[in-house]
Amino acid sequence: MDIRVDEYIAKHSNFAKLLSEIRTILLLTDFEETIKWGMPTYTINTKNVVGIAAFKSHCGIWFFQGGLLKDAANVLTNAQEGKTKAMRQWRFTNESSIDKELILRYIEESIANEKKGLKIRHEKKPLIIPAELKVLFTENNILLSSFNALTLTKKREFSEYINQAKKEATKTKRLEKIIPMILNNIGLHDNYKNC
Repeated sequence: MDIRVDEYIAKHSNFAKLLSEIRTILLLTDFEETIKWGMPTYTINTKNVVGIAAFKSHCGIWFFQGGLLKDAANVLTNAQEGKTKAMRQWRFTNESSIDKELILRYIEESIANEKKGLKIRHEKKPLIIPAELKVLFTENNILLSSFNALTLTKKREFSEYINQAKKEATKTKRLEKIIPMILNNIGLHDNYKNC
């Protein structure tokens, strides 16, 4: 048991009893308990399988590869329909909604899937470099070299930032903004990631 999970549960007093019950069920399995992204997370061989979290009106179990579960009881939801392919959640609002045997069946299936190495793979989006940026690369080899040295994520962020602009004036302003960022290996969203 991880003491940080006790602290997490204590911080969410409105669902503390419910979270404790779910945690007790999770600890009946082979899971290692830890905290990731500030939330209790349960792993098998360091691989994330399940997490628990509290929100305003419910708490829930997150299945990292929940899209692979049979969900015969139809209890799982996709929090971001159309965006999330693998992750599913099971929401609870009160203690009477806890069915220990059913939860254990879902968890055991998740553990079995993890041990078999089953995964829903995320499709890699193609990198579509905007024509305006390509023109700048032909005029400035240093800019091209700097761009090529960026991570794929940073390249994608800059390219999408330009491609999403509707007006030419907006594209021009955005290009002026990102050129020094590219030259200095600063990602478009680095300020937010370092908070």
